[in-house]
Amino acid sequence: MAGDVSPGRFASAMKDAVITTVIAAALFFFLVAYKTTLVTGIGLVLEQRWDRYLWLLVAVFVLRFSWLMLTGGRVRAPKSKVTITPRGDVMRYAGIALLLLGIALPFIITATAGRGQRLYLDLSILIMTYVMLGWGLNIVVGLAGLLDLGYVAFYAVGAYSFALLAQYTGLGFWACLPVAGILAGFWGMILGFPVLRLRGDYLAIVTLAFGEIIRVVLLNWYSFTNGPNGISNIPKPTLFGIDFGRGEGNFADVFGLDYSSSHRLIFLYYIIFILALVTNWVTMRLRRLPVGRAWEALREDEIACRSLGINTTNTKLTAFATGAMFGGFAGSFFATRQGFISPESFTFIESAIILAIVVLGGMGSQIGVVIASVVMIGGIEMLRNLDLLKSVLGDNFDPNQYRMLIFGLAMVVIMVWRPRGLISSRTPSIALKKRKRIGADMVAQGEGH
Repeated sequence: MAGDVSPGRFASAMKDAVITTVIAAALFFFLVAYKTTLVTGIGLVLEQRWDRYLWLLVAVFVLRFSWLMLTGGRVRAPKSKVTITPRGDVMRYAGIALLLLGIALPFIITATAGRGQRLYLDLSILIMTYVMLGWGLNIVVGLAGLLDLGYVAFYAVGAYSFALLAQYTGLGFWACLPVAGILAGFWGMILGFPVLRLRGDYLAIVTLAFGEIIRVVLLNWYSFTNGPNGISNIPKPTLFGIDFGRGEGNFADVFGLDYSSSHRLIFLYYIIFILALVTNWVTMRLRRLPVGRAWEALREDEIACRSLGINTTNTKLTAFATGAMFGGFAGSFFATRQGFISPESFTFIESAIILAIVVLGGMGSQIGVVIASVVMIGGIEMLRNLDLLKSVLGDNFDPNQYRMLIFGLAMVVIMVWRPRGLISSRTPSIALKKRKRIGADMVAQGEGH
């Protein structure tokens, strides 16, 4: 039993805890024990922080030893249940609640946030952007089972397509938006052709390389993309030709309101909110159509999919093109929201974050992507200012230095607790009599098959 303590078990737990502490000591030596500080007139000064380093090692040892003594190091495997519950009202009510909250969120923020309303509106826009990106990648990874590590490439194609079209043709956001999505979908098809015969790790490597190729091209094609200097003065979207700036004829003047910079942010929020809803609606509709069922058949078993007469070439290309199109729409919005883009905005870490959102939320789950986006993007931003930790650890503690470490530990805990994602059950796209939710461990997803 877990409560029994024997000398052998005590010695084994002690040995394991010591080994874990030694590994932690090596990993965190240059991260915690030393810190470089830029001092004016002197340069970089190396600061030693042995007290924090030793406290961290003590915490690692105590936690590891306690875990082994309490559980014996055993991790219970999740129970496999084919049928969990009938399709109930819980998920539908949760979706309706999230929809109503999303509609009312800007007004809630402006009514309660006070001076911080701009910060929270910006954060809401950022979260909704990643929700849309997560839903786009969910088509490729969650539904079709194709592991894509270069999704940021389509994000970049959409952003640069809009910025370059606006720069060279003078077109506005609404005219360039569909063109940016179509171009991104076209590049998705171009990526799909070389990877038709690849699966698993090889597929991931090729998609990762594709994302880096796009970034390097944008970085070095100076005459066309302006290289590392990026593109600035990207036009903002208008409401039927009405601008949100200052002066006569703007939004506030037309509607008789006092000018506020939050008007533009609220308008941008509703643009990305509507784009995300369109992404979700199209995805759910496609999932119930033959092409969506072909994606899920491809995810489960490609050989069986071929034996059923399904054209796997067209199935893969449609998955890549559809997911890339929505990534292009999100990139176009990102460009108009920022007003400036450069290749540094489209690094591999962006692809990793979007993929982490899909995996953490539960591959194939639309609501899971929303929850994971709030947890990941909102969590990262909120960790920039942890007044509670400052009050406990002192004013010299800067939470911004450790926010990625804290966030990484939280991610590890969540994935150990919920290895199949936060929403780990699935509803079949089509059923004979009555739809019943099934366990995610019965679905072969994210394996590149």
